[in-house]
Amino acid sequence: MSDGDRSDGGAVPRVVAFYLPQFHQVPENDAWHGPGFTEWSVVARTRPLFNGHQQPHLPGELGFYDLRVPETREAQVRLARSHGVSGFLYYHYWFRGQRMLDRPFDEVLASGRPDFPFALCWANESWYRRWQGTSDEMLVAQEYDEADDREHIRWLIRAFRDPRYLRVHGRPLLAIYRAQWLPDPKRTFDLWREECAREEVEEPWLVLFETGDHDRDPAERGFDASAEFVPHGLAELVRPVDPPEGADPSHLFYDYEAVATAYSDRPHPPWTRYPCVATGWDNTPRRQNGEALVLRGSTPARYKEWLRRAVAGQADRQGAEGIVFVNAWNEWAEGAHLEPDATHGRGYLEATRDVLTELGGAPPPPADVPVGDLVRGAGEAGPAAIEDLYDALYQRFVRLQASASGMLAYGERRVAEAEARHRVELAESREESRRLAAANLALESRLAFEAERYERLRQSIQASSERHRPPAT
Repeated sequence: MSDGDRSDGGAVPRVVAFYLPQFHQVPENDAWHGPGFTEWSVVARTRPLFNGHQQPHLPGELGFYDLRVPETREAQVRLARSHGVSGFLYYHYWFRGQRMLDRPFDEVLASGRPDFPFALCWANESWYRRWQGTSDEMLVAQEYDEADDREHIRWLIRAFRDPRYLRVHGRPLLAIYRAQWLPDPKRTFDLWREECAREEVEEPWLVLFETGDHDRDPAERGFDASAEFVPHGLAELVRPVDPPEGADPSHLFYDYEAVATAYSDRPHPPWTRYPCVATGWDNTPRRQNGEALVLRGSTPARYKEWLRRAVAGQADRQGAEGIVFVNAWNEWAEGAHLEPDATHGRGYLEATRDVLTELGGAPPPPADVPVGDLVRGAGEAGPAAIEDLYDALYQRFVRLQASASGMLAYGERRVAEAEARHRVELAESREESRRLAAANLALESRLAFEAERYERLRQSIQASSERHRPPAT
C-alpha cells in the first residue's frame, strides 16, 4: 500500500513508543557487567561531562523500577494510556533461538496483563561491551540461517495470535532494526509467510527502520513500509553545532529544534514511511569516554511541536492506519523517555496528550481510571479483572491517605499555632507578673518607710505633749 492509498485520511494515527526491557537483573548481565547490573546501573553512575550538561536523567513518580514487578508494568500502562500513547513497541532480542531480556514481555504475553496494545521490534545486532562504554569485545553474536528463521517465526506467531498485538491493515506489525544486516531478507520473509499460512495467521506487516539506507524503497527488500529512527540519518539532514565548553571533542552535538525541523521537512517518499519523534537524545551515559551524540535544547514544548507536525502529517496520509513512533518510552541511559522524570515531571506525556486532543483524537481517560474500564468503554457491562479492582481500591486508598494526611497536617498546624499563641501569652503573663511583683515590693518598701516615719512622729508628739503638761495639784 503506497503512502497515498488511504481510506480514512484525517483520522488521528496511533502513537507507539519504543520500550526497552532492560530494567531487571539477568544472569548474562551479571556475568558481563557485574552482579545486579540493569539499565539503572548506567543511569546512576552518570555524571555531567561539561558545563550545563543535564545528567543524570533521574526518574520521577515511577522511581527506579524493576520490570519483573507486575504492578510496575500496570502503572506504566496507566500513564501511557491516560496521555494518548496507543501502544508499546518492545525490543525483541533473538540470537539463534536464545532470547535475551525476555522476562517482562513473556509475563505480559502469558498473563494477558496489562491489557494494552503492543508490537515487537527485532533488534537484530550483535552485542558488544562498547555499548556500555568499554571495549569492543563481542558478547553475543547475531547470526542467520534458514533453520533459525523458521524457529524464529514459529515463536513470533505465538505473539501474533495475542488480541492485543498491534495490526496494520489486519496484519501484525513487526519492525526490524537492522534490515541491512539480513543476508537475504526476501528469502527470510517468504519462509515466514509460508509458516504463517500454515498456522493460519496473518503474515506480518514488515517495517524497516531506516538505520542504514534512508532513501531506498523498502519493498526492494520485501518490506511493507519504512520508519524513521531518530537519530539515525541525522548527519544527512542537519549540521552539528559547536561543542559546549569543556566537552570532549569526539562527542557530536545537535540543536534539538533544528533536528525536529529537519525531520519534519523531509520530502515524502512514494512508499509508506512512518515518522519518528524523539523526546530527546543523550547517550553519554553509555559513552562516557567519547563519541556520544547529544541533542541539546529539548523541552516538552519543542517536542510537542515536532509531534504535532508528525501526527498531522500521518493523519493526512494514512489516517487511523498511520503510526507515529516515539523514541522512547524509557530509554533512560540515552536521554529519551516519555516516562516522568525529576526535571519535567509528566511534561512530555502531557504534551503528547495535548497534541492528540487538539488534532481531534478522543480525550484520553484520566490516569486513575482502572484499565478494565478503559478496555470495556463507558457504560459497557462486564466483569472487572482482579487487577482492575485492586487498582481502583489502591487509587481510592491513595486519595483517602492524601485526604487524611491533609487533615492531620491541618490539625497539627492548628495545634502548633495554638501552642505558639499560648507560649506568647504565657511569656507576656510572666512578664506582667514580674512587673507587678516588682511594683508590689516597691509599694511595700514605701509603706514600711511611711509607717516608720509615722511612728517617729507619733513618738515625738507624745514626748512633746508630756513635757508641756502642767504638774498635778
